[in-house]
Amino acid sequence: MRRGSCLCGRIQYAVSGEFGPATACHCYQCRKASGSYSIAAPVPVGSLSIEGDPRWFESSPGTRRGFCPDCGSYLFWDEGDGLIWVSLGTVDGATGTRVENHIFCAYKGDYENLIDAVPHYREGWSSEEIE
Repeated sequence: MRRGSCLCGRIQYAVSGEFGPATACHCYQCRKASGSYSIAAPVPVGSLSIEGDPRWFESSPGTRRGFCPDCGSYLFWDEGDGLIWVSLGTVDGATGTRVENHIFCAYKGDYENLIDAVPHYREGWSSEEIE
């Protein structure tokens, strides 16, 4: 069981099972939501239990992001496909996963250096890989 919370502790969560492979997303929405790029990992919706009431914001049709209404911590990303992505910086302790790719690298901040040895995609996972 992995646990996590927002900065102020109002929203706490538990994940039964393991996180899937982590993705670093550099899209404009993730940059605005997190202040940089977002690193998140998927879990089946049924394996996530949330204590407290996050505020959900529909950032694009069919996609919503969960935040703490008090401290503003960005916690979750949900596309309604049976998976929910958990912001790994909110996990208490080890996550048991690693970043396996970067997406929307065409939109990364000019302050970022993508030097790790995992795939870097121009747009989403099915777009061309860039160096």
